[in-house]
Amino acid sequence: MQFTQHSPRLRGLRLTALAAAASMLAACGSGDDNNGNGGNPNTKPAYIGAVTINSYDGASDDLLTAGLGKDGLASSTAPLPLNPAAPTAAELRRYAIYTNYRAIVDTSAGGGYGSLYGPNVDAQGNVTGSEGKVAGVEYVAYSDDGSGQQNVTMLVQIPASFNTARPCLITATSSGSRGVYGAIGTGEWGLKRGCAVAYTDKGTGAAPHDLDTDTVPLIDGTRTTRAAAGKNAHFAAPAGATALAEFTAANPHRLAFKHAHSQRNPEKDWGKFTLQAVEFALWAINDRFGAVSANGTRQRTLGQDKVLVIASSVSNGGGAAVAAAEQDAGGLIDGVAVAEPNLNMPPNTGIVVRRGASQVAASGLTLYDYTTTANLLQHCAGRATALTQAPFYANPTMAPFFAARCQTLAEKGLVTGANTDQQSASALQALRAAGWEAESDDLHPSLAAFDVAAAISVTYANAYARASVTDRLCGYSFAATLTDLKPAAIAPAALASMYATGNGIPPQAPVQLINDRDPQHGPYLNLPSVSASTQRADLNYDGASCLRNLLTGSDAAALALQAGQALTLRNGNLRGKPALIVHGRSDALLPVNHTSRPYLGLNRQREGVTSKLSYVEVENAQHFDAFIGVVPGYSNRYVPLHVYLNRALDAVYDNLTTGKALPPSQVVRTTPRGGTLNTPAPALLSSNVPPFAAVPAPGNAITVNANTVQVPD
Repeated sequence: MQFTQHSPRLRGLRLTALAAAASMLAACGSGDDNNGNGGNPNTKPAYIGAVTINSYDGASDDLLTAGLGKDGLASSTAPLPLNPAAPTAAELRRYAIYTNYRAIVDTSAGGGYGSLYGPNVDAQGNVTGSEGKVAGVEYVAYSDDGSGQQNVTMLVQIPASFNTARPCLITATSSGSRGVYGAIGTGEWGLKRGCAVAYTDKGTGAAPHDLDTDTVPLIDGTRTTRAAAGKNAHFAAPAGATALAEFTAANPHRLAFKHAHSQRNPEKDWGKFTLQAVEFALWAINDRFGAVSANGTRQRTLGQDKVLVIASSVSNGGGAAVAAAEQDAGGLIDGVAVAEPNLNMPPNTGIVVRRGASQVAASGLTLYDYTTTANLLQHCAGRATALTQAPFYANPTMAPFFAARCQTLAEKGLVTGANTDQQSASALQALRAAGWEAESDDLHPSLAAFDVAAAISVTYANAYARASVTDRLCGYSFAATLTDLKPAAIAPAALASMYATGNGIPPQAPVQLINDRDPQHGPYLNLPSVSASTQRADLNYDGASCLRNLLTGSDAAALALQAGQALTLRNGNLRGKPALIVHGRSDALLPVNHTSRPYLGLNRQREGVTSKLSYVEVENAQHFDAFIGVVPGYSNRYVPLHVYLNRALDAVYDNLTTGKALPPSQVVRTTPRGGTLNTPAPALLSSNVPPFAAVPAPGNAITVNANTVQVPD
C-alpha cells in the first residue's frame, strides 16, 4: 500500500473512503465480470501449501494468551501438557505462546506489566480489568519451494474485532531463532487495535531433529519419524559428506537445529519471508471478508491498496522487517516500527558515528564480526574489578574458567596484564575499542555466564557456511548432557515440548553446546571444556578462535561463511516509507554502534532528504527485557524497551492514518528504578519511561550531516 502520492492529511481519509467502498462492493457481490464469474479472485500464493484454519472463542482459548489471560502469562506455573511425552498440538501452542511471550516481555510484578503494557492495557494505554483475551482465527501453512526442505511456517491471526472499514495488518516475524510465535509480544499491539498479524518463523525454529531417534517436528510442533513426516517435516537435517546414520553411530545423542543446520542460510531470505507473510495475510483477510461473486468465487476485495501494513518486530525479527521494507518493490508495506534490530552493515560505507565530541571507537561491523569478538573477550572482561556490582559478577562457579580465559588471551597477545585483574580490565577496554559503549559494561558478566556470544557465533557460522550437522564446524555440536557433562540422550518429555520451550539457538537447557575436541574428556560441555592448544579449561578458547578465524580465513569453510554473510547485508533504502527504530543504548548483544546508529546514516546516504526514518535511542535499556524480572540487578538498572516499541507502533500508525509527524531522532533520558543489586527494585512508573519528544532538546537530538551520525552524550 503506497500513500506517498497523497498528503498526510488525506491518508486517513483515503483509508476510510476506500474501505467504505470495499464494504459496499462486498455487499453487492463486487468484482464480477459481465458473466458473474468474478474479475478479481482471491488467489492463494503459489508458494503456500495446505492451510489449516482454527477459531478461538476468546474465553477458553484465544489469539494472544492461548486462554491463559494476563494473569496466566505472568504466572510462574507453566501450562504443562497433561502427558509431557505426548503433548497435543493445542497444548504445545498454549505452552509456546506462554514461553515466547515471557521470553521477550518482562511479566514480573512492578516492571510495568499490567500497568504500562500487557494484555489488560488497551490500545489507548488505559489499564482495564480485562484478562486481555482476543477472539479470532488463525491461518497456518508452510511456504515452500516444492522441496519440503524450506517449509517456513506462516501464521496469520485475524481478531474478531478486525475492522473492514479501517483494515490494518502488522508483521511480527519471530525474534532470535525462535518459532512462529516468537514475536507474540509484538503481535499484541496489532490484536488490540483490531489489526491482523502476519507471523513467520523466517526459516528458523525451536524444535530439533533428534538424530538418535530420527524424529522431526511437524508444523504444529508434534513429532514423528523422519520417514513418516516426508515433505511435511518442519525441519529434517540434510546429510553432509557423512550420512546421518553413520554420523550418529559414531557420535550419538546429537541434535540438529534448523537455523544452524538447514544448509539454506535462512537469514538471506528473512526479508522475503516477511513479505510472503504479508501476502499470505492479505489472502487470509480476503478469504474471510472478500466479496463472493455470483458463481461463488471469493474476491480480493481488500487488496494491498486498501489494507494499511506496518512491518514490525524486535531483534532478528526487527531486522527482517527492515529487510522486507528494503526489498518491497511491490509496495506491500506502508511503514516500519521496530526495536533493537539486527542490521548487518555493508563494508566501506564511509559513515562516521560520533558521540558527543568524539568519533566512536568502531562502528558498522557485522553481527558475526562483533559477536565472535565478544565470544573471545567477554568472559575475561566479565571479571573486571570495575564490574563488581554487575549482575552475575560474583558467580563462583564460573570465576575459575573466566580467569583461565584471561590467562590464555594474555598468552595469545589479545590482552595485556600480569594477573587476572589486569587482564580482565584489558579485555573490557578491548570491548569498548571494538564498539561497545560503557553503558554495556555491567551486562558482560551475565551474558558471558549464559554463553550468549558462543551460541550466536556457532549458529551463525554454521548457517552462513551452509554446514551440515555432520561437519561439526570448529568442533561444536549440540546435545543434552547429564552430570558427567558428556552428550546424552535427550529426555523424551523435553524433546516433545521443545517446540514450545526452545529458542532455536542453544545452549538452552536441556540442550547444550558441546566441544567435540576436548583432549581430556572427549566430547564435553563447552563452558568447562579444555582447549587442545593450552591444555587448560579456558572455556574452549580453541573453538572461539576457530570461529573468529572463519571471518578472515581462506579455507573452504571460511570462504563459504564469508559468501553467506555477504548475502545478509542491508542497503539502507527504505523506499520512502515512514519508519521508526528504537534501540537501547546499553544493548550489549546488538550494540548501537554497529546497528541502528550507522543504519540511520546509511539510510540518509541512500535516500537523502526524502528519508522518513527516525531513530530513538533509549537510555538504560538493553536487549533482554525478560531478564529484568529474573536476573538479579537488571530491574534496578534497566527499563523495558517494549514500552518504546509500542510507542513506535503508535507513532507510525498515527503518521499513516492522520499525518501526525514522527518524533525526530533523539535520545530519550529514562530513569532506572533504583535500589541495589540484591534488593527489589521499586515499581516502574510512567515517569521512569518518558515519552518521545515532539521537539527534542538540543542536548537530546540525534542528527545526520553528510555521512556523519551525531549522537549526544
